[in-house]
Amino acid sequence: MTPHYLDLQPVSHVEGVVRLPGSKSISNRILLLAALAEGETKIVDLLASDDTAVMLAALRSLGVEWQEEPPSAVHGDARTIHRVQGVAGAFPNRTADLFMGNAGTAIRPLTAALAVIGGDFKIHGVPRMHERPIGDLVDALNAVGANIEYTGNKGYPPLHIHAGNFATSKLSVRGNVSSQFLTALLMVAPLMARDKAVTIAVEGELISKPYIEITLNLMRRFGVTVEQEEWSSFTIPAGQVYQSPGNIHVEGDASSASYFMAAGAIAGGPVRVEGVGRDSIQGDVRFAHALEQMGVQITMGDNWIESRCDGPLKAIDMDFNHIPDAAMTIAVAALYADGPSTLRNIASWRVKETDRLSAMATELRKLGAEVEEGPDWLKVTPPPSMQPAEIDTYDDHRMAMCFSLASLDGAIRRGTEVRINDPKCVAKTFPDYFTAFASIARRESL
Repeated sequence: MTPHYLDLQPVSHVEGVVRLPGSKSISNRILLLAALAEGETKIVDLLASDDTAVMLAALRSLGVEWQEEPPSAVHGDARTIHRVQGVAGAFPNRTADLFMGNAGTAIRPLTAALAVIGGDFKIHGVPRMHERPIGDLVDALNAVGANIEYTGNKGYPPLHIHAGNFATSKLSVRGNVSSQFLTALLMVAPLMARDKAVTIAVEGELISKPYIEITLNLMRRFGVTVEQEEWSSFTIPAGQVYQSPGNIHVEGDASSASYFMAAGAIAGGPVRVEGVGRDSIQGDVRFAHALEQMGVQITMGDNWIESRCDGPLKAIDMDFNHIPDAAMTIAVAALYADGPSTLRNIASWRVKETDRLSAMATELRKLGAEVEEGPDWLKVTPPPSMQPAEIDTYDDHRMAMCFSLASLDGAIRRGTEVRINDPKCVAKTFPDYFTAFASIARRESL
């Protein structure tokens, strides 16, 4: 039986090596691209989590054949292998009722693909998913001939997708709520650009640009190039078809790396994460630069990053628009800083798995911090000493993982006893997180 809470005792020092699970953002993008491509794709190190499970189940419901092979020893590690049979841009099953959990990286691109390919589809998720906006994507698609209707509240899932009639080569989408809307349109644009080029214009500021870089990188791996005018316009030339690259490897999750890098920063280290490094295609590796601003020593290899710190963390005032997920870790690390820290340009936190701005402010205050919350910023003033706390996680995996860090002893502030409610929510991206976290804990002073 899964416990309803997990109690973490104070940890005096952390040190060790953690092998990261596969990236959620990369995993779900690769799964959809492999399904839409011509040929078989062998995917190595696909993330095993709730979010990838719902994507795999949805693809199977749509007639996409895939198999998971038993793990095989590669360089001493047990690697997962999935083989996906591409359907060349047309799902065999044109009727399906799809449950997408709370996986934004699955529901948004898949909604676009279903709208363009056509059929009769119902798509829905958990109650929180029905509170996460999808209206900008639906508006962009319906404006050019899609036929998507809301079956609940306007602007949000659940959706009913019917066959549409696309008769234009120009789309427009807002960029200031979620980069996943643009990602979804980019991924399905080749299906619309069979006879003539398709151009996608971005209205307003585009947030989370590194996630678009992941999308464009993976599209190239599957044989599709995109012409880009900075971040305002993207054109997909006509006649391109997704082709399997044969084999493709999923990088370790850079957002998950942030917790262990921060642990090394707070409680000494060194802590090394394996699976991402200087050659990563994920923007969240820039988290390392934020830690450096806080006085942390960072070392990078091709496929690893290491953090260590001998003194107190320095307070920072930074714009985190480019790494909103990893920025949550900075908010907890700020508890160990030598003064108040401010995180700016993080409005997208409000439309994630929970309203992360409100949730983070609430839980940080339980630990004794003074927190000011704005529409798109958060200011954290560390407490004189940390207070034992029972942390609510809001069914949000990142809340659970972030607040585990409050159990660590820092250079000027000791950690505290922390109870993490609903610890199983980490299964969304990192089912073995607390085991990995325990593996670097050293309770005696070194």
